[in-house]
Amino acid sequence: MSARSDGAWSSRDLVTSGGGLRMALESMTGFARVDGGSLRRWAWELRSVNGKGLDVRLRVPGGFERLEPMIRERIAGRLSRGNVQAQLSVEDRSASQRIVIDDAVLSQVIEAMARIGARIDAQPPTLDGILSIRGVVSVEDAQEDEEARATLDREVLSGLDAALDALAQTRRQEGSAIGGLLQARLDEIAALTRKAEDTPARRPEAIRLRLAEQVATLLDAVPALDPDRLHQEAVLLATKADIREELDRLDAHVVAARELLASGGAIGRRLDFIAQEFNREVNTLCSKANDRSLTAVGLDMKAVVDQLREQIQNLE
Repeated sequence: MSARSDGAWSSRDLVTSGGGLRMALESMTGFARVDGGSLRRWAWELRSVNGKGLDVRLRVPGGFERLEPMIRERIAGRLSRGNVQAQLSVEDRSASQRIVIDDAVLSQVIEAMARIGARIDAQPPTLDGILSIRGVVSVEDAQEDEEARATLDREVLSGLDAALDALAQTRRQEGSAIGGLLQARLDEIAALTRKAEDTPARRPEAIRLRLAEQVATLLDAVPALDPDRLHQEAVLLATKADIREELDRLDAHVVAARELLASGGAIGRRLDFIAQEFNREVNTLCSKANDRSLTAVGLDMKAVVDQLREQIQNLE
């Protein structure tokens, strides 16, 4: 898997749409693991879940704190949203430790044992007994020179780039699936908008009949109602029954949401705003509904909008 050390998007992050290039949708949920190493084995594990912004929680072994600024910069250059856990594990130096025998101390121990053996009758010393004497044997870490350290740093950062590539791939795969679901929800909203448009309660004769009934109710309640006041009330009732503006806005929001999905990239926040506008228009439509069938359409649309918002929360 290739990586971009500068954190930029590669051409495979783009997909063709209508003869042009656009950024693919990405979910905020993903996982990746990459390992390697020529001098010391290392492994990266990246996990990301939904988040309002970008929150990176980084865990590196002791001695690698020097890389933290570069690691965070690389992650921020590739991801814009999500709670990200990045963990680096590196093979312990004990794998490259060496045993050192202090010849001077060993010679002194052997001489001392020989003198003691000449004075008393005792069993000859064993090898494990001699080696267990403090100072005879020690364990030292193999020294890591500056060149080796620089090589390890480059490998670790290159591994991070590869892990970010893999994480982005899993996020794109889920983002593609979510994009399909969002398109389906938008199709449902568009269909329900047409259904609200065609509901019998929207027909002029139905509006006139209901308006006449409401005016008659007003006259019964206030027989001496002023004609101007009656006209004002009639206009108010007619305005309340008109959902033309809400239907037009719903159509416009569907178009805007589809355009965003077609553009791709980090569009989660903008889609969430459109979803809020959908919710606002549907609530207004339900409050204006003067017929059970129109109310039913509004409630169905509200359920679809809620599903739309839930899916949008997963997008970067």
